[in-house]
Amino acid sequence: VQLVESGGGLAQPGGSLRLSCAASGFTFAGYAMGWFRQAPGLEREFVAAISAAGHIENYADSVKGRFTLSREIAKNTLYLHMNNLKPDDTALYYCAKSKVLSATESANYYDYWGQGTQVTVSS
Repeated sequence: VQLVESGGGLAQPGGSLRLSCAASGFTFAGYAMGWFRQAPGLEREFVAAISAAGHIENYADSVKGRFTLSREIAKNTLYLHMNNLKPDDTALYYCAKSKVLSATESANYYDYWGQGTQVTVSS
């Protein structure tokens, strides 16, 4: 299993970024997928997840209404569309593969993780 994130960078407050997670080594549509983030000095936190069937999306309260998930099954790629970015969104963002079908928030249900892509929101 391999997960490779991309798309991070520097954005101004109110700006947008799209993160990508290219997955390989497993049946992409057979598992839920999620995004987590970790800011310096803080614990890793849940951002968003999508169920294996793609019908259910789960978002942290801090990003609801601003972040949106999507995926391209044919490309085995998961996306995180981030709008109206805030300085508090600055973190290392990780893509993760779940062990289950549901869009769970608990990191304990995720068994493979990417290396992360840095997002910095600053003017």
